[in-house]
Amino acid sequence: MSVSKVSRRAALAAFGIGAAALAGCRAQDGTTPATHVGNSPSVPRSRAVPKEWNRLRGGTKKVSDTVGQIQGYASKTSAGRGESIDFHLSSHRSQTCTVAVHRVGHYGGTGTRHLLTSDPVPVHPRTRPAAEGDARLVACDWPVSWTLRVPASWGSGIYVAVFTTEDGYGSCTPFVVRDTERRSDILMVVPFTTYQAYNLWPYDGRTGKNLYRGYSPEGVWGAPEDRAFKVSFDRPYPLSGTPHWFELDTSAARWAESAGYDITYASSVDLHEGRVDPSKHRVMMFSGHDEYWSREMRDCAERAVSAGTHLAFLTANNIYFQIRVEDAADGGASRVVTCYKETTDPEPGPSGPTVRWRELGTKHRHAEQGLLGVQYNGILKTPAPLVVRESGHWFWSGTGLRDGDRIPDLIAVEADGFDPAMPRPAGTTQTLLSASPYDDRLGRGHTVQNTSLCVDERGTQVFVAGTFYWPLALYEPGFVNPHVQRATRNLLSRMLEHRKP
Repeated sequence: MSVSKVSRRAALAAFGIGAAALAGCRAQDGTTPATHVGNSPSVPRSRAVPKEWNRLRGGTKKVSDTVGQIQGYASKTSAGRGESIDFHLSSHRSQTCTVAVHRVGHYGGTGTRHLLTSDPVPVHPRTRPAAEGDARLVACDWPVSWTLRVPASWGSGIYVAVFTTEDGYGSCTPFVVRDTERRSDILMVVPFTTYQAYNLWPYDGRTGKNLYRGYSPEGVWGAPEDRAFKVSFDRPYPLSGTPHWFELDTSAARWAESAGYDITYASSVDLHEGRVDPSKHRVMMFSGHDEYWSREMRDCAERAVSAGTHLAFLTANNIYFQIRVEDAADGGASRVVTCYKETTDPEPGPSGPTVRWRELGTKHRHAEQGLLGVQYNGILKTPAPLVVRESGHWFWSGTGLRDGDRIPDLIAVEADGFDPAMPRPAGTTQTLLSASPYDDRLGRGHTVQNTSLCVDERGTQVFVAGTFYWPLALYEPGFVNPHVQRATRNLLSRMLEHRKP
């Protein structure tokens, strides 16, 4: 979420937009065609929650951050096969729990596969930390409750560890199993740095903070001046334990696996730490809301393009804030995300202060549009239709769409557009595949969304969907759209057919 200055209204919008947009959206099902100009809009209906998430939350009773009946966090965002990953748990009383591990995928439409369940694990109440120092960092120091050694037989993917107590409460936390040694057609990068930027744990009336806002010492919620400048991976995600906008990534993963693509997975921290070799993949896919990037992450993406690896960004507002990914006080590697935004960064690193990428360097030379071709340009109050352009382009082949046709409610939450005042990718041919007008929620007026494809002289492609709902339209119940599915298949087919220089 991209909130400028210190407007209270903007700060409130920053956290609430996701839930509000999903609750009030006008969803599409898989049989509804795009509408031509002048047709009536689709009928509003509430979003269906996939049944598998009830199972993944564990237990029969809901967890609150105020009580913390059972919550936990993982010691890493990803682990390779044969490596260990620790889970740090806290319960509202001393008892036992089980840890069940599930892999997210298509699996014939079930959405997940259960892989193992632990023996009973002792869990106890643990100290809930206060916000520390001028950076207002909330970080737990809970002991290890259970350790998973990732079996050699497990495939790379998005995994969820589900904690269920003997008194019937349940929560979970996600992680990635990576396989960075294997070449794959597609590497999906899961945006854990952005997950952490939005993490409000504990949402308890006293303590919780993320990079947007937090509680004041008096317990008042929402003022941006009470936000954190540093957020830690050493804490649970709120409530049931699924990160904000996790469904964008799981929807894209399920669709890609249902379509049979050769795909492996990594976390954004893997990108930062240098574990990703772009030359091993034809496509690097950024499946979800991927707003917070370190210099190391961006360098990796730029190396990918230079090496002939295509980039596919399936949402909007990507590479917006520069961050530092720092070690924890106890020495844990890459456990803190730092971003000062409008506040003066007291320790800017070699790549500059932690501000918007477009504010770094002279003449906006590090603006995200210089890599992506478009960049964030607004927040929507309600979903708007994607308006097709360049319908003769191979991207839209087989959809039956014509210029000016509308795919209802596809532009939602945040949007990207082309800004002629900003840099664009050098040496590329750019095609804007949509031109979708919408009214910006924060009062910035009438704005136009663009889906973009940039192709360099060697044929390397960078695609940006420019809306949050694109990955939901691939698979998520209540959102599936066959035009989006076909266009995405066209994109990946063309990327996978292209031989690297």
